[in-house]
Amino acid sequence: MRSAVIGLAVGLWVTTTNAHVAAFTKGMWCLNGAAGNNLNSDDPVLPLYMLDQSQWWFHAENGCNNQPPADGDFMTLPAGESITLELAANQGVTSLSFNGQYATDWVDGNNYPDNYDVPTCITTPNLHTQNQSMAAGTALAIAYTSDVSSLKPEDLVVFSVAYNTPWKRLTTYDIPASLPACPEGGCICAWGWIPNACGEANMYFEGIRCQVTPGSDPKPLGTPQPAVWCEDDTSKCVTGPKQMLFWHQASGDNIEVDGLDLAGEFRSPGYNAKCGFSDGAQNDIFDESGTASSYSSSSSSTSGVASTSSSSSSAAAATTSAAAAVAVNIANPSSDSASSSSTSTTDSTTTATDSSSTESLTSSPTDTWISTSTDSWTSTADAATSSTTDTSPTSAVAAAAATTSSSSGARQCKRREPHVAKRNVDHRAASVHRRNAHKHLDLH
Repeated sequence: MRSAVIGLAVGLWVTTTNAHVAAFTKGMWCLNGAAGNNLNSDDPVLPLYMLDQSQWWFHAENGCNNQPPADGDFMTLPAGESITLELAANQGVTSLSFNGQYATDWVDGNNYPDNYDVPTCITTPNLHTQNQSMAAGTALAIAYTSDVSSLKPEDLVVFSVAYNTPWKRLTTYDIPASLPACPEGGCICAWGWIPNACGEANMYFEGIRCQVTPGSDPKPLGTPQPAVWCEDDTSKCVTGPKQMLFWHQASGDNIEVDGLDLAGEFRSPGYNAKCGFSDGAQNDIFDESGTASSYSSSSSSTSGVASTSSSSSSAAAATTSAAAAVAVNIANPSSDSASSSSTSTTDSTTTATDSSSTESLTSSPTDTWISTSTDSWTSTADAATSSTTDTSPTSAVAAAAATTSSSSGARQCKRREPHVAKRNVDHRAASVHRRNAHKHLDLH
């Protein structure tokens, strides 16, 4: 069985090696891909880089904005508790596809040591980090509206941050205890992250319909402000509610950084202390002078295209009970204890059920997995182009799953070095030196 899983991962999910990481959950835009029928989709995973806001907003670049969640599908947020989401390089290696049979502890369906460390950069899976302690952090944000057509980036308030992620598949996010209930039709949430150097300077963003199960003391949220770089001076950190980080796009950025961080690397904004984000629930996001009653008023429920210029259709709201979450130990990369898990999903949220780490995986003598995958990487001073050819496995299981597999083909890989208008000449020289030393890193 182990050889079957590895073979299928290599042969079928070729996009996994070159892809990145997104959160997969009921309620997300682009579940089953931009076309809505691909259980093997990596559409929400593709990185966003130097795009106009109309293209990166709700991942419109590849049509994810045209695939809203089904009516009644929500990610449920239990105030004062936590939820566990599946971070993955491909939906096919989550519990949302193929009954979770190809899911492992890791984001790409393979297995690695808990102390996984590559001094240059981990590129398999493409986590944009050298080890867990250097993972930049991921975040969840919320806007108290169900009308996606009127939603703006500055409406989203970051309410939970998970330091040292993305790393493994199951990732836990703490929910502030005072988070109020959503209006009729639910709220709109978002998940995102920005890598900390180590590869292309891109970002990741996706939309999710959500509901809040409020606690006993709900409070309204304050107006979020853009975060700023404050690693070298904590007095500069923005306190209170903060917007998500939008960076290195052709338009719509809300943060700019320049120079080197305290570790001597190019500054890269992230959901961590360098930009004033604390780990866990963001409990400073509330307006203590107001009441949460205003969130109870009706709001048009729209599950249509996530674009300010697109039309929307009404959707029925269905509030479901909060599901129990499994805590994943992500605090200490040297003693990570996240166990192998089997995950069950409901219409409202993705939850995890702990399973024994003594799982026995054997290989049948008749299992034959053939991979002829080859990678060809070229590098120039301005760009790197990656091309991958693959012959899928010939087993019956692989053939069945392949009917839903999308082919990524050759992809243009933008390197961070050409876009140096915001950096000085010394930084460009340093980046060229590092590119020449590690030009195999940007695998997209």
